[in-house]
Amino acid sequence: MRRILRKIRRRFAKPTPPPPPPPFRHEYKRTWEALAETEDTAKMAVSGYLDEEMYRSHGLKTKGLLEDTVGLKADDEILEIGAGVGRVGAVLAPVCKRWVGADVSSRMVEHMRRRLAAFPNVEAVEISGHDLAPIPDASLDLVYCTVVFMHLEEWERYRYVREAFRVLRPGGRLLVDNVNALDDAGWAFFEHLLSFPPESRPPFVSKTSTPQELVNYLARAGFEAIGQRGFELFIVVHGVKP
Repeated sequence: MRRILRKIRRRFAKPTPPPPPPPFRHEYKRTWEALAETEDTAKMAVSGYLDEEMYRSHGLKTKGLLEDTVGLKADDEILEIGAGVGRVGAVLAPVCKRWVGADVSSRMVEHMRRRLAAFPNVEAVEISGHDLAPIPDASLDLVYCTVVFMHLEEWERYRYVREAFRVLRPGGRLLVDNVNALDDAGWAFFEHLLSFPPESRPPFVSKTSTPQELVNYLARAGFEAIGQRGFELFIVVHGVKP
């Protein structure tokens, strides 16, 4: 009798639902919410390390890059697209009027708010992954997006450039970067990622750019005074809204 009851239970038991399929590359919010479950997993996802001294050092390096290209002013209102846990915001907030960190992951936004809570001029904003809808038109002086384009499809890269043009005031500056496929170090990076079998590439796996691609985005969006420079294995492109 017990054997028969077990068979009946097995026969009519609710099947275990299959695990959800892995996210597609364009599902940025789903991907980065999963990667940012804790502050440590978030830090590893965006940088590959946890050391706070390294975080500050690399943040200062980005600050120096901005100073050398688009400039930093004490009265600047600044937006970072894909701000993660606020690595760069921690070194920019003390030297600008307002710093806004935007990220697709609500968890990243919470980590950022907690880490930068000491700065009264910091704002953390969740965005869709496709636009800067929460940011008003012509409300900022500087927009930058660093070590983020590698995780995006080309359409989203251009969307963010167009959105940066919208949210910048006349005379506002934009800086973006990506790994440079035309540089030897960038090409080595590209070939390293070639080792991922196509069927098991993670949705956030890095993709490279060429200088021509990024310059074209800025020009098509309406930016002027477009410049470029190499920075380690990256190509950095910047421009000004007329």
